[in-house]
Amino acid sequence: MTTHDEHPSAGPAENGGLPDPRSVIEDTDWAALDHAYGPAHDTPLRLCQLLDEDPEVQAGALGTLDMSVLHQESLYSATPPAALYVAAILDDPRTLAQHENYFPWDDRPRPLRAALLEWLGQIADSAAYGETTGADDGNAPGVSDAVRAVRGTLHTAVSAHLSAPDPTVRAAALAAASALLQAPELAGRITGTARHLRRLLTESTDRRERAATVLTIGSWGEDTTGWLADPDPAVRACAALAPGCIGNGRATQVILHALLEPAAVDAWFREPTTADPWVEDPLPQIDGRLRYALLSAAVERANDFDELLPVAMASVPFCSNLTVADDWGPLLAAAFPTGYSQDADLMPAQHRYLGALADRDVCWRYTHIIASWLRDVGLPTDRDAIEVLLGRAR
Repeated sequence: MTTHDEHPSAGPAENGGLPDPRSVIEDTDWAALDHAYGPAHDTPLRLCQLLDEDPEVQAGALGTLDMSVLHQESLYSATPPAALYVAAILDDPRTLAQHENYFPWDDRPRPLRAALLEWLGQIADSAAYGETTGADDGNAPGVSDAVRAVRGTLHTAVSAHLSAPDPTVRAAALAAASALLQAPELAGRITGTARHLRRLLTESTDRRERAATVLTIGSWGEDTTGWLADPDPAVRACAALAPGCIGNGRATQVILHALLEPAAVDAWFREPTTADPWVEDPLPQIDGRLRYALLSAAVERANDFDELLPVAMASVPFCSNLTVADDWGPLLAAAFPTGYSQDADLMPAQHRYLGALADRDVCWRYTHIIASWLRDVGLPTDRDAIEVLLGRAR
Protein backbone atom coordinates (compact mmCIF):
# COMPACT_ATOMS: atom_id res chain seq x y z
CA MET A 1 0.00 0.00 0.00
CA THR A 2 1.20 3.53 -0.74
CA THR A 3 2.27 5.52 2.31
CA HIS A 4 2.83 9.23 2.83
CA ASP A 5 6.56 8.73 2.24
CA GLU A 6 5.87 7.42 -1.25
CA HIS A 7 4.01 10.53 -2.33
CA PRO A 8 5.71 12.73 -4.88
CA SER A 9 6.82 15.90 -3.12
CA ALA A 10 7.01 18.43 -5.92
CA GLY A 11 7.27 22.05 -4.99
CA PRO A 12 5.27 24.92 -6.51
CA ALA A 13 7.74 25.45 -9.33
CA GLU A 14 7.37 21.87 -10.49
CA ASN A 15 3.61 21.45 -10.20
CA GLY A 16 2.36 24.82 -11.37
CA GLY A 17 1.48 26.19 -7.96
CA LEU A 18 -0.58 23.19 -6.89
CA PRO A 19 -0.27 22.10 -3.28
CA ASP A 20 2.16 19.40 -2.27
CA PRO A 21 0.00 16.30 -1.76
CA ARG A 22 2.02 15.22 1.26
CA SER A 23 1.42 18.62 2.88
CA VAL A 24 -2.31 18.35 2.26
CA ILE A 25 -2.32 15.06 4.15
CA GLU A 26 -0.04 16.08 6.99
CA ASP A 27 -1.10 19.70 7.52
CA THR A 28 -4.85 19.13 7.56
CA ASP A 29 -6.61 18.45 10.85
CA TRP A 30 -8.80 15.71 9.42
CA ALA A 31 -10.31 14.75 12.78
CA ALA A 32 -11.75 18.25 13.02
CA LEU A 33 -13.45 17.86 9.63
CA ASP A 34 -16.57 15.93 8.70
CA HIS A 35 -17.84 13.83 5.85
CA ALA A 36 -21.16 12.03 5.32
CA TYR A 37 -20.46 9.48 8.04
CA GLY A 38 -18.96 11.69 10.75
CA PRO A 39 -15.36 12.76 11.54
CA ALA A 40 -13.09 12.54 8.52
CA HIS A 41 -10.15 10.86 10.29
CA ASP A 42 -10.28 7.98 7.75
CA THR A 43 -10.10 10.26 4.70
CA PRO A 44 -6.27 10.53 4.53
CA LEU A 45 -5.95 6.76 4.21
CA ARG A 46 -8.44 6.68 1.33
CA LEU A 47 -6.64 9.54 -0.40
CA CYS A 48 -3.30 7.77 -0.06
CA GLN A 49 -4.82 4.60 -1.48
CA LEU A 50 -5.54 6.45 -4.72
CA LEU A 51 -1.83 6.01 -5.43
CA ASP A 52 -1.68 2.36 -4.46
CA GLU A 53 0.00 0.04 -6.94
CA ASP A 54 -3.10 -2.19 -6.96
CA PRO A 55 -5.88 -0.81 -9.22
CA GLU A 56 -8.47 -2.64 -7.13
CA VAL A 57 -7.36 -0.70 -4.04
CA GLN A 58 -7.46 2.53 -6.04
CA ALA A 59 -10.98 1.77 -7.20
CA GLY A 60 -12.15 1.02 -3.69
CA ALA A 61 -10.60 4.22 -2.40
CA LEU A 62 -12.32 6.40 -4.98
CA GLY A 63 -15.64 4.68 -4.37
CA THR A 64 -15.31 5.28 -0.63
CA LEU A 65 -14.35 8.92 -1.13
CA ASP A 66 -17.29 9.45 -3.43
CA MET A 67 -19.65 8.08 -0.78
CA SER A 68 -18.09 10.09 2.04
CA VAL A 69 -16.91 13.53 0.92
CA LEU A 70 -19.34 13.82 -2.03
CA HIS A 71 -22.24 11.77 -0.73
CA GLN A 72 -25.22 12.16 -3.07
CA GLU A 73 -23.67 15.38 -4.42
CA SER A 74 -23.49 16.97 -0.97
CA LEU A 75 -20.37 18.77 0.22
CA TYR A 76 -18.65 18.51 3.59
CA SER A 77 -15.84 20.25 5.44
CA ALA A 78 -13.49 17.45 4.32
CA THR A 79 -14.33 18.02 0.65
CA PRO A 80 -12.00 21.00 -0.07
CA PRO A 81 -8.75 19.38 1.16
CA ALA A 82 -9.72 16.07 -0.45
CA ALA A 83 -10.31 17.85 -3.77
CA LEU A 84 -6.99 19.69 -3.47
CA TYR A 85 -5.17 16.43 -2.84
CA VAL A 86 -6.77 14.83 -5.90
CA ALA A 87 -5.87 17.87 -8.01
CA ALA A 88 -2.28 17.64 -6.80
CA ILE A 89 -1.85 13.97 -7.77
CA LEU A 90 -3.41 14.09 -11.22
CA ASP A 91 0.01 14.07 -12.86
CA ASP A 92 1.21 11.05 -10.89
CA PRO A 93 1.84 8.11 -13.28
CA ARG A 94 -0.06 5.81 -10.93
CA THR A 95 -3.30 7.59 -11.86
CA LEU A 96 -2.96 6.11 -15.35
CA ALA A 97 -3.89 2.66 -14.01
CA GLN A 98 -6.77 1.20 -16.02
CA HIS A 99 -9.83 -0.12 -14.25
CA GLU A 100 -13.54 -0.69 -14.93
CA ASN A 101 -15.16 -0.49 -11.52
CA TYR A 102 -14.41 2.80 -9.83
CA PHE A 103 -18.10 2.99 -8.93
CA PRO A 104 -20.55 0.07 -8.68
CA TRP A 105 -22.96 1.85 -11.03
CA ASP A 106 -20.37 2.78 -13.65
CA ASP A 107 -18.19 0.16 -15.30
CA ARG A 108 -16.74 2.24 -18.13
CA PRO A 109 -13.10 1.19 -18.65
CA ARG A 110 -10.84 4.22 -18.28
CA PRO A 111 -7.75 5.36 -16.41
CA LEU A 112 -8.12 6.38 -12.80
CA ARG A 113 -7.04 9.86 -13.90
CA ALA A 114 -10.20 10.22 -15.99
CA ALA A 115 -12.35 9.12 -13.07
CA LEU A 116 -10.60 11.58 -10.75
CA LEU A 117 -11.15 14.44 -13.21
CA GLU A 118 -14.79 13.50 -13.51
CA TRP A 119 -15.07 13.46 -9.72
CA LEU A 120 -13.58 16.95 -9.45
CA GLY A 121 -16.13 18.12 -12.01
CA GLN A 122 -18.95 16.71 -9.90
CA ILE A 123 -17.62 18.58 -6.88
CA ALA A 124 -17.55 21.78 -8.95
CA ASP A 125 -21.14 21.22 -10.09
CA SER A 126 -22.27 20.76 -6.52
CA ALA A 127 -20.42 23.90 -5.42
CA ALA A 128 -22.09 25.93 -8.17
CA TYR A 129 -25.60 24.91 -7.10
CA GLY A 130 -27.50 27.91 -5.80
CA GLU A 131 -24.48 30.20 -6.06
CA THR A 132 -26.13 32.75 -8.34
CA THR A 133 -29.77 32.05 -7.47
CA GLY A 134 -29.52 31.96 -3.70
CA ALA A 135 -31.16 28.53 -3.55
CA ASP A 136 -30.38 26.50 -0.43
CA ASP A 137 -27.80 23.87 -1.30
CA GLY A 138 -28.39 21.86 1.89
CA ASN A 139 -24.74 21.89 2.90
CA ALA A 140 -23.47 22.92 6.32
CA PRO A 141 -22.77 26.66 6.73
CA GLY A 142 -19.50 27.71 5.13
CA VAL A 143 -18.86 24.42 3.37
CA SER A 144 -19.89 25.52 -0.12
CA ASP A 145 -17.86 28.71 0.22
CA ALA A 146 -14.81 26.67 1.28
CA VAL A 147 -15.10 24.49 -1.83
CA ARG A 148 -15.65 27.53 -4.03
CA ALA A 149 -12.48 29.07 -2.63
CA VAL A 150 -10.33 26.32 -4.18
CA ARG A 151 -11.92 26.24 -7.62
CA GLY A 152 -9.14 28.29 -9.17
CA THR A 153 -6.54 25.77 -8.03
CA LEU A 154 -8.69 22.89 -9.24
CA HIS A 155 -9.09 24.52 -12.65
CA THR A 156 -5.33 24.96 -12.95
CA ALA A 157 -4.87 21.24 -12.35
CA VAL A 158 -7.73 20.15 -14.58
CA SER A 159 -6.95 22.36 -17.57
CA ALA A 160 -3.47 20.84 -17.83
CA HIS A 161 -5.16 17.64 -19.03
CA LEU A 162 -7.30 19.14 -21.78
CA SER A 163 -4.67 18.00 -24.27
CA ALA A 164 -3.86 14.65 -22.64
CA PRO A 165 -2.91 11.80 -25.01
CA ASP A 166 -5.77 9.58 -23.74
CA PRO A 167 -9.16 10.65 -25.19
CA THR A 168 -11.07 9.54 -22.07
CA VAL A 169 -8.83 11.78 -19.96
CA ARG A 170 -9.36 14.69 -22.37
CA ALA A 171 -13.13 14.22 -22.23
CA ALA A 172 -13.15 14.11 -18.44
CA ALA A 173 -10.93 17.19 -18.26
CA LEU A 174 -13.25 19.06 -20.63
CA ALA A 175 -16.29 18.25 -18.50
CA ALA A 176 -14.50 19.19 -15.28
CA ALA A 177 -13.15 22.44 -16.72
CA SER A 178 -16.63 23.38 -17.90
CA ALA A 179 -18.07 22.70 -14.45
CA LEU A 180 -15.35 24.76 -12.78
CA LEU A 181 -15.80 27.68 -15.17
CA GLN A 182 -19.33 28.15 -13.84
CA ALA A 183 -17.55 30.00 -11.04
CA PRO A 184 -18.08 33.77 -11.39
CA GLU A 185 -14.54 34.46 -10.22
CA LEU A 186 -13.12 32.28 -13.02
CA ALA A 187 -14.97 34.03 -15.86
CA GLY A 188 -11.70 35.64 -16.91
CA ARG A 189 -10.26 32.22 -17.70
CA ILE A 190 -12.94 31.29 -20.23
CA THR A 191 -11.43 33.00 -23.26
CA GLY A 192 -8.01 31.47 -22.67
CA THR A 193 -9.47 28.00 -22.16
CA ALA A 194 -11.59 28.37 -25.29
CA ARG A 195 -8.52 29.47 -27.26
CA HIS A 196 -6.70 26.33 -26.14
CA LEU A 197 -9.67 24.15 -27.12
CA ARG A 198 -9.87 25.76 -30.55
CA ARG A 199 -6.30 24.69 -31.20
CA LEU A 200 -7.13 21.16 -30.12
CA LEU A 201 -10.11 21.07 -32.48
CA THR A 202 -7.80 21.54 -35.42
CA GLU A 203 -6.01 18.34 -34.44
CA SER A 204 -8.86 16.05 -33.34
CA THR A 205 -10.57 13.72 -35.80
CA ASP A 206 -12.98 12.18 -33.28
CA ARG A 207 -16.59 13.22 -33.91
CA ARG A 208 -17.78 13.02 -30.30
CA GLU A 209 -14.78 14.91 -28.97
CA ARG A 210 -15.13 17.66 -31.56
CA ALA A 211 -18.88 17.98 -30.99
CA ALA A 212 -18.50 18.01 -27.21
CA THR A 213 -15.80 20.66 -27.45
CA VAL A 214 -17.90 22.89 -29.70
CA LEU A 215 -20.93 22.51 -27.43
CA THR A 216 -18.81 23.46 -24.43
CA ILE A 217 -17.25 26.49 -26.11
CA GLY A 218 -20.70 27.62 -27.21
CA SER A 219 -22.12 27.27 -23.71
CA TRP A 220 -19.52 29.79 -22.51
CA GLY A 221 -20.89 32.39 -24.91
CA GLU A 222 -17.93 32.05 -27.24
CA ASP A 223 -18.32 32.37 -31.02
CA THR A 224 -19.00 29.06 -32.79
CA THR A 225 -19.97 30.39 -36.22
CA GLY A 226 -16.68 29.20 -37.69
CA TRP A 227 -17.88 25.61 -37.34
CA LEU A 228 -21.18 26.16 -39.18
CA ALA A 229 -19.28 25.16 -42.31
CA ASP A 230 -17.45 22.22 -40.72
CA PRO A 231 -17.21 19.12 -42.95
CA ASP A 232 -18.92 17.04 -40.23
CA PRO A 233 -22.71 17.62 -40.05
CA ALA A 234 -22.73 16.67 -36.37
CA VAL A 235 -20.20 19.38 -35.55
CA ARG A 236 -22.12 21.89 -37.67
CA ALA A 237 -25.32 21.12 -35.78
CA CYS A 238 -23.64 21.39 -32.38
CA ALA A 239 -22.11 24.72 -33.38
CA ALA A 240 -25.54 25.97 -34.44
CA LEU A 241 -27.01 25.12 -31.02
CA ALA A 242 -24.83 27.68 -29.26
CA PRO A 243 -26.80 30.47 -27.57
CA GLY A 244 -24.70 32.92 -29.54
CA CYS A 245 -26.25 31.55 -32.75
CA ILE A 246 -29.81 32.44 -31.79
CA GLY A 247 -30.95 34.85 -34.49
CA ASN A 248 -28.31 33.62 -36.92
CA GLY A 249 -30.21 32.53 -40.00
CA ARG A 250 -27.38 30.37 -41.25
CA ALA A 251 -27.30 28.45 -37.97
CA THR A 252 -31.06 27.96 -38.08
CA GLN A 253 -30.79 26.48 -41.56
CA VAL A 254 -28.04 24.11 -40.38
CA ILE A 255 -30.41 22.81 -37.70
CA LEU A 256 -33.39 22.53 -40.02
CA HIS A 257 -31.33 20.73 -42.66
CA ALA A 258 -29.98 18.22 -40.13
CA LEU A 259 -33.47 17.40 -38.87
CA LEU A 260 -34.63 16.39 -42.33
CA GLU A 261 -32.77 13.13 -41.65
CA PRO A 262 -33.68 12.12 -38.07
CA ALA A 263 -32.20 8.64 -38.42
CA ALA A 264 -28.86 10.12 -39.42
CA VAL A 265 -28.88 12.47 -36.41
CA ASP A 266 -29.66 9.56 -34.09
CA ALA A 267 -26.73 7.63 -35.57
CA TRP A 268 -24.20 10.39 -34.91
CA PHE A 269 -23.64 9.41 -31.28
CA ARG A 270 -24.52 6.59 -28.93
CA GLU A 271 -27.36 8.03 -26.87
CA PRO A 272 -30.15 6.74 -24.62
CA THR A 273 -32.91 4.91 -26.50
CA THR A 274 -36.04 3.05 -25.52
CA ALA A 275 -34.11 -0.20 -25.86
CA ASP A 276 -31.07 1.11 -24.00
CA PRO A 277 -32.10 4.06 -21.77
CA TRP A 278 -29.06 3.87 -19.50
CA VAL A 279 -26.31 4.95 -21.85
CA GLU A 280 -23.73 6.69 -19.67
CA ASP A 281 -22.13 8.86 -22.32
CA PRO A 282 -24.20 12.03 -22.73
CA LEU A 283 -23.02 15.00 -24.72
CA PRO A 284 -22.19 18.03 -22.58
CA GLN A 285 -24.81 20.78 -22.37
CA ILE A 286 -27.46 18.43 -23.82
CA ASP A 287 -30.31 17.23 -21.61
CA GLY A 288 -31.45 14.02 -23.29
CA ARG A 289 -31.04 13.22 -26.96
CA LEU A 290 -29.30 15.57 -29.37
CA ARG A 291 -32.16 15.30 -31.88
CA TYR A 292 -34.60 16.59 -29.30
CA ALA A 293 -32.30 19.50 -28.48
CA LEU A 294 -32.13 20.33 -32.19
CA LEU A 295 -35.93 20.13 -32.48
CA SER A 296 -36.34 22.45 -29.52
CA ALA A 297 -33.96 24.95 -31.09
CA ALA A 298 -35.74 24.66 -34.45
CA VAL A 299 -39.11 25.41 -32.84
CA GLU A 300 -37.63 28.39 -31.03
CA ARG A 301 -35.81 29.86 -34.01
CA ALA A 302 -37.96 29.14 -37.09
CA ASN A 303 -39.92 32.05 -38.49
CA ASP A 304 -43.20 30.12 -38.70
CA PHE A 305 -44.63 26.62 -38.92
CA ASP A 306 -44.44 26.61 -42.71
CA GLU A 307 -40.66 26.72 -42.32
CA LEU A 308 -40.86 23.94 -39.72
CA LEU A 309 -43.19 21.68 -41.71
CA PRO A 310 -40.51 19.62 -43.55
CA VAL A 311 -38.80 18.92 -40.23
CA ALA A 312 -42.11 18.09 -38.57
CA MET A 313 -43.05 15.65 -41.31
CA ALA A 314 -39.62 14.01 -41.22
CA SER A 315 -39.99 13.44 -37.48
CA VAL A 316 -43.40 11.74 -37.64
CA PRO A 317 -42.03 8.19 -38.20
CA PHE A 318 -40.09 8.58 -34.94
CA CYS A 319 -43.00 9.85 -32.86
CA SER A 320 -45.01 7.89 -30.30
CA ASN A 321 -47.11 8.63 -27.26
CA LEU A 322 -43.92 8.33 -25.18
CA THR A 323 -42.05 11.01 -27.16
CA VAL A 324 -44.77 13.67 -27.16
CA ALA A 325 -42.95 15.95 -24.74
CA ASP A 326 -39.82 15.92 -26.91
CA ASP A 327 -41.06 16.05 -30.48
CA TRP A 328 -44.67 16.21 -31.66
CA GLY A 329 -46.02 18.06 -28.63
CA PRO A 330 -43.78 21.11 -29.08
CA LEU A 331 -44.25 20.91 -32.84
CA LEU A 332 -48.04 20.96 -32.41
CA ALA A 333 -47.66 24.01 -30.19
CA ALA A 334 -45.66 25.65 -32.96
CA ALA A 335 -48.30 24.67 -35.52
CA PHE A 336 -51.03 26.29 -33.42
CA PRO A 337 -49.24 29.22 -31.72
CA THR A 338 -52.53 30.96 -30.83
CA GLY A 339 -54.50 27.74 -30.38
CA TYR A 340 -56.99 26.04 -32.67
CA SER A 341 -60.13 28.01 -33.39
CA GLN A 342 -63.28 26.08 -34.31
CA ASP A 343 -64.37 29.03 -36.40
CA ALA A 344 -61.37 28.85 -38.69
CA ASP A 345 -60.23 26.31 -41.24
CA LEU A 346 -56.96 24.49 -40.71
CA MET A 347 -54.06 26.02 -42.59
CA PRO A 348 -52.49 23.65 -45.15
CA ALA A 349 -49.38 23.06 -43.03
CA GLN A 350 -51.49 22.40 -39.94
CA HIS A 351 -53.73 20.00 -41.83
CA ARG A 352 -50.85 18.07 -43.31
CA TYR A 353 -48.98 17.63 -40.03
CA LEU A 354 -52.05 16.83 -37.94
CA GLY A 355 -53.13 14.31 -40.55
CA ALA A 356 -49.76 12.56 -40.47
CA LEU A 357 -49.95 12.32 -36.67
CA ALA A 358 -53.48 10.96 -36.83
CA ASP A 359 -52.26 8.22 -39.17
CA ARG A 360 -49.58 7.08 -36.73
CA ASP A 361 -51.08 4.48 -34.41
CA VAL A 362 -48.32 4.55 -31.76
CA CYS A 363 -49.05 8.20 -31.06
CA TRP A 364 -52.53 7.34 -29.78
CA ARG A 365 -51.81 4.64 -27.21
CA TYR A 366 -52.76 5.55 -23.65
CA THR A 367 -54.08 8.95 -24.65
CA HIS A 368 -53.89 10.28 -21.07
CA ILE A 369 -50.17 10.80 -21.79
CA ILE A 370 -50.83 13.07 -24.75
CA ALA A 371 -54.11 14.69 -23.75
CA SER A 372 -52.63 17.77 -22.09
CA TRP A 373 -50.60 18.64 -25.18
CA LEU A 374 -53.69 18.51 -27.36
CA ARG A 375 -55.83 20.45 -24.88
CA ASP A 376 -53.18 23.16 -24.57
CA VAL A 377 -53.58 24.04 -28.25
CA GLY A 378 -57.36 23.66 -28.23
CA LEU A 379 -57.49 20.37 -30.14
CA PRO A 380 -59.74 17.44 -29.21
CA THR A 381 -58.01 14.65 -27.32
CA ASP A 382 -59.89 11.87 -29.12
CA ARG A 383 -58.39 10.47 -32.32
CA ASP A 384 -61.78 10.09 -34.00
CA ALA A 385 -62.56 13.72 -33.23
CA ILE A 386 -59.28 14.67 -34.87
CA GLU A 387 -60.35 12.74 -37.97
CA VAL A 388 -63.60 14.71 -38.05
CA LEU A 389 -61.64 17.93 -37.75
CA LEU A 390 -59.51 16.84 -40.69
CA GLY A 391 -62.66 16.22 -42.72
CA ARG A 392 -61.97 12.56 -43.26
CA ALA A 393 -64.11 10.86 -40.63
CA ARG A 394 -64.85 7.27 -41.44
